[in-house]
Amino acid sequence: MPCCRSAIFALRPISLALLLALQGAALSPVLAQEPSTQAYDLPAAPLAATLNWISRDAGLVLSVDSALVGSRQAAPVRGRLSPEQALNAALAGSGLELVRTAAGSYTLRQLPASLGAEVTLAPVTVTAGAQQESAWGPVKGYLARRSASATKTDTAIIETPQSITVVTKDFADAIGATRLRDAMGYTPGVNISPYGSDSRYDWVFIRGFDAYSPGYYLDGLQLRNAGTWGVWRTENQALERIEILRGPSSVLYGQNIPGGMVNAVSKRPTAEGLREIQVQLGQDQRRQVAGDFSGALDEEGKLLYRFTGVLRDGELPAGGMQDDRVFLAPSLSWKLSSQTTLDLNAQYLRDQAGSYTTGAPYAGTLTANPNGRVSASRFFGDAEFNRFDHEQWLLGYRLEHRLDDTWSFRQVARYGELDTDYEAMNASSRFIVVNPGKPSDPANFRRVRRNAFGAFEQASVFNLDNQLQADFATGNWRHTLLGGLDYQRSRFDVRTYSGDSGTTIDLYDGSVGGSFLRPGPAMDASIHLVQSGFYLQDQIKFDEHWVATLGGRYDRARMETDDRLGKSFSSQSDEAFSGRAGLVYLAANGLAPYLSYSESFVPNTTVDAATGKPHDPETGRQYELGLRYQPIGHQDSYSLALFDLKRQNMVTYDSDTYLPRQYGEIQVRGLELEASFRPVERLNVALSWTYTPKAEVTRSANPAEVGKQANPVSRHQGSLWTDYRWSSGLRAGLGLRYVGTNRGTGEEAPVKVPAYTLVDAMLGYGFGSWDLALNLRNLTDKEYLAQCGYGTCNFGDARSANLTVTYRW
Repeated sequence: MPCCRSAIFALRPISLALLLALQGAALSPVLAQEPSTQAYDLPAAPLAATLNWISRDAGLVLSVDSALVGSRQAAPVRGRLSPEQALNAALAGSGLELVRTAAGSYTLRQLPASLGAEVTLAPVTVTAGAQQESAWGPVKGYLARRSASATKTDTAIIETPQSITVVTKDFADAIGATRLRDAMGYTPGVNISPYGSDSRYDWVFIRGFDAYSPGYYLDGLQLRNAGTWGVWRTENQALERIEILRGPSSVLYGQNIPGGMVNAVSKRPTAEGLREIQVQLGQDQRRQVAGDFSGALDEEGKLLYRFTGVLRDGELPAGGMQDDRVFLAPSLSWKLSSQTTLDLNAQYLRDQAGSYTTGAPYAGTLTANPNGRVSASRFFGDAEFNRFDHEQWLLGYRLEHRLDDTWSFRQVARYGELDTDYEAMNASSRFIVVNPGKPSDPANFRRVRRNAFGAFEQASVFNLDNQLQADFATGNWRHTLLGGLDYQRSRFDVRTYSGDSGTTIDLYDGSVGGSFLRPGPAMDASIHLVQSGFYLQDQIKFDEHWVATLGGRYDRARMETDDRLGKSFSSQSDEAFSGRAGLVYLAANGLAPYLSYSESFVPNTTVDAATGKPHDPETGRQYELGLRYQPIGHQDSYSLALFDLKRQNMVTYDSDTYLPRQYGEIQVRGLELEASFRPVERLNVALSWTYTPKAEVTRSANPAEVGKQANPVSRHQGSLWTDYRWSSGLRAGLGLRYVGTNRGTGEEAPVKVPAYTLVDAMLGYGFGSWDLALNLRNLTDKEYLAQCGYGTCNFGDARSANLTVTYRW
């Protein structure tokens, strides 16, 4: 390829919009002037439209022959530029150059034919303050234009043929998200409270399926868990963005659930100096200090550093149990040469806390109880016994090398270990009958037994992902070809116990009776998981209108289980192929309809009674039809997605023999709407709506399950966040989160679980180097049921209030 190819590809669009039709017209001249620089963020578009917009906005005289412009495409224009620099940026790769006349006006002329479109235009200088978005970098504001989670390449979201939401750090801070799941509360298709208020885990459901197992992702590598209780944790202070890819994603990541995946993107070192100290005071005795520091370690800026740290002292919502954290995250970025960069990163996290959950029987929560409603603030565990102590560390690197103008290589690797020490007591679903002669006696509906559970788990995980990328053209087809080979190895050592604790509790006055007896062991095993996969993906742009994404992957997965309790050893190996195809049409006005198909797989651990071998892997498949709209010249984005998702080859249990059979299927169909826009200057609006008319078991070895929901999925769910920022530095925001009714897990709830609406609020003020923010989530302290199933209901999060003071210098 010519040497200038890299220059052309370096100017890839933030949001590429290819034309439907271009009506050439002479551009109206206006009085020329010499303006200063300004911020531009224009996606690729018809050249005539982009040139017209820049010249008209800047008051430049630009005379252009429409025949010369024709149907040429403008490159994206990003950064703080002068109008002349912006025009030159738009012309990159067009075969045209900007000429300034003696009178001070501008025109265009054809470059020499020998050079054609493969030219390097005059360099465009971006001022140091300008910040161009990348798929792995920070986003100013609430709207991200690029992501790598769906493709593992730096891709404009409007070119991605699958639903994806990027929660930026600015938005997470605005809504007061202190945990990973909180940040996803305004995302369509995501239920952030499927098991109610829970201090232990960041459970979420995506499109009706649990997304927490086999694990979230951090910087594109999986934080693998074995579906047990040792689960990796994240810290919001260390994250630049949180990306939610909805639908199957095995083609790039291997075994995964069909609903979607969550990829948290870490902060990276910056060349510009960054010094920030933050103090947070909040409800439940929350006292937290955080620091974020970054900059260059040498004069040439080849060695950059970043350090993020958090110290927290707090309590959980009930029982006076501690909620303390230490988090440290140093990282280095070393520019070894103009073609090679090595990033080193590490994390250490230590939590010392109690364990807080809110389950209580149906009677008194969902249905009537002669003693009245059980209080959502009542704690049913034991503050002296419940604990969730967790320690983990991670060490990794990212190596990127540009081989030439076409080829580049990336290698990302990480190793980590965790140790979880967890014990808790919780209320059971059955009341203790004290007056059998009178079943309606209120005394029979007060006291329940408490179950005890403990898990002691150690885990280690190693991830390696090798990626070879080629950017090239064949005729008028431009390719981003990605080939990869990844590898995961995880070990889990798990010991648990579970059963009746021997104690009881009164749900209304909290009195405890009985003597504690630790139940016998339930599990004592070592689990070893290995996965390796080869994947190939091609993103093809052609005819200045279309973007096609094609991908395939072959995986091998192996699991070995040493059951020390049952004195047995088992192993299973699985192989699977996953595919994906998508097509996007990019119109001149910013509209981008798309169609896609994607697949997933997850190995089965259940043994087939007939063969004595594990069942074949579960699979998932999804058809999605969507439409995105990013109006040119505006920081707005709108999206709509229709999807048909199936989880297939599930193991279900025969209703007569109770033996497992691989004869199960769940189908989810829905519509998701999402918008982020600014109707007037300084007013931000983010809204979403999810409509799920079908989320049910369509096949099962147990006919009683067919036609019912396996997981509780509400037909309607929506959110709205809006905030306004005055020029004085004052800002205020208000949010609404609505979740509709459902019938609980397996639709076994005796009545519908009520819908609820939560109100969030924010008030902030920035002046000089200081910033103050007050965030209140569930402002009205509404008591609501977030989940019901297996005889109990769980209350959702109570009101939280946090005051954050930040100083930057």
